[in-house]
Amino acid sequence: MTRNPEKVQQAAAEMLRHLGIDPLPAGMKNTPDRVARMWLELTAGYDLDPGALLKTSFDADGYDQMVVMRGIDFSSTCEHHLLPFIGRATVGYLPGEDGRVVGASKLARVVDCFARRFQIQERMTKQIADAVEECLNPRAVGVVLVAGHECMACRGVRKPRAEFVTSALRGAFRSDPSARAEFLAFHHHGRQS
Repeated sequence: MTRNPEKVQQAAAEMLRHLGIDPLPAGMKNTPDRVARMWLELTAGYDLDPGALLKTSFDADGYDQMVVMRGIDFSSTCEHHLLPFIGRATVGYLPGEDGRVVGASKLARVVDCFARRFQIQERMTKQIADAVEECLNPRAVGVVLVAGHECMACRGVRKPRAEFVTSALRGAFRSDPSARAEFLAFHHHGRQS
């Protein structure tokens, strides 16, 4: 499906009119354009290929220990209410037999790739783990997302401080209790409450 900024802008103006709001006063004159640009930015992940983001790897001279990046800030859009959920991701892996690793920025880019789509947190967690597993062929993959959901904060149950935690553990992070504990310790170390 082709992305059409002009049609998105028209739809934003139409939505305002359907809500009984005049989109033409001075303060709102450019709102439909800003809304269109915002939605195109918030859904840019549909245009990205996670495999391409993880394609370049490096020989780490036989490095065979855990690689973990935590504190990856993200914002995504809940597909149920089109409201944001905002949080932090931890992504880690144990390099495979070939000992290859990816640059740290690539893990953050993969998180953004899936965050910039209409999502539910559980699916996003799985998609990140799937991409790392498929592209790196590691011995283990772990992903933990912790987020606050605006659909729960500003409407419905109105619990603005509630955090939703999801995880996807593969390989040794799932089957080996000590590897799992080490990965989760990396995730928890230094977290502010």
